[in-house]
Amino acid sequence: MDPIIAAWARAAGLDKALDQFPDDVTAAAEQALNHAGIVRVPTDPTAEPWPPMRAPAGPLGHRP
Repeated sequence: MDPIIAAWARAAGLDKALDQFPDDVTAAAEQALNHAGIVRVPTDPTAEPWPPMRAPAGPLGHRP
């Protein structure tokens, strides 16, 4: 196992997963590293990356 991946896993508190499932932790870390360039970081820190949450409509379709 790559020592950097092991260090990241331990820093993230994944000691038990690392001990029991080292192949899975390695696969997950490699997948995350391969997709790191695809994730778009918002330029506005106050912007939400998804629509704001709203309560569902009531039984008559009205929103409070």
